[in-house]
Amino acid sequence: MTQSQMTPAPTRQMQECIEACMSCHSMCEETMSSCMQKGGQQQMQIMRALLDCSEMTRMCADMMMRRSPMSAEMCMLCAKVCDMCAEACMSMPDDQQMMRCAEACRRCAQTCRAMAGAGM
Repeated sequence: MTQSQMTPAPTRQMQECIEACMSCHSMCEETMSSCMQKGGQQQMQIMRALLDCSEMTRMCADMMMRRSPMSAEMCMLCAKVCDMCAEACMSMPDDQQMMRCAEACRRCAQTCRAMAGAGM
C-alpha cells in the first residue's frame, strides 16, 4: 500500500489551516527577533506569548499533516494561544511588525477554530 492509499489528501480547509499555522509560526519567529533587538520589559512579556504561539502553530500544523486523532483538540488550543498572542501584539499598536503578527495570529485562530469545528 502506498502512502497516498493509506492517507487521504488534505481537504482544502485543512490545507488552508496548515498554511495559516505555518505563516503564523514564521511571523512569530520574525517578531521575536524584532523584540530581542528592541529589549525592554514589555518586549519580554510579549516574547513569551510569541514563543508559545510559534511552538503551538508549528505543532498544530504537524499534527494535521500526519492526521493525528488529536488534531481537532490541538486546533482549538492553537486558536486560544493565537488569540492570546494577537492581544499581546496589539499592546504595541505603533509597531508595524507587531500589527502584522497580530493579523497573522488572528487569521490562524480563525482557521483553527473552523478546523476544530469540522471534526477532521
